[in-house]
Amino acid sequence: MVDSFISRKDRIISSAIEIISDSGLSALTTKNLAIKENMSEALLYKYFGGINEVLIEVVDYYTRFDKQIRHTFMSREGANIQKLRDYMDAYATYYDNYYSISTLMLQYEELLHNIDVREKIAWCITERQNFITDLFKSAIEDNEIIDVFTPDELANNVTGVLMSHILSRRIVYHKKTFRQELMSNIDKWFDLLKKDI
Repeated sequence: MVDSFISRKDRIISSAIEIISDSGLSALTTKNLAIKENMSEALLYKYFGGINEVLIEVVDYYTRFDKQIRHTFMSREGANIQKLRDYMDAYATYYDNYYSISTLMLQYEELLHNIDVREKIAWCITERQNFITDLFKSAIEDNEIIDVFTPDELANNVTGVLMSHILSRRIVYHKKTFRQELMSNIDKWFDLLKKDI
């Protein structure tokens, strides 16, 4: 991802995401970031005022994608359950293509304790959850799926499946892509919801 057409600031953000993915949030320090970027810590301060500014940019980068993907699917016509499936498919494709970014979902708890990014990450979590909940609510109202679970419970289950797959990928080698495994699971789960009681 360190191509010449990417700005130095964007490369620093990308390196920060890779550090978080490889070693955890606590490893994101100006020293580690400067080493990864092959620059002095002093030069790093030319681009960012400190590690919290870098972290803010990382969260901004992550939430920007989240907002764009929701906007794309809100404007689509069609069945709610298909929108949900396509939404999950878009995430799976993104995470397959940019593995390191998926680790931010696993860092939510820690990010909520950082005063500089708390509001942004809370907004991201809440907006995503509300979007999924609203689609499930509409799917139930439109008789696309059975109402054994509430829309909130369904949204929590989908988020849990996504996080479980991300975590599993970090500890066990998988032959299939993230998208193949996640969407296979999601499709089976959605098929169960569509069946008659």
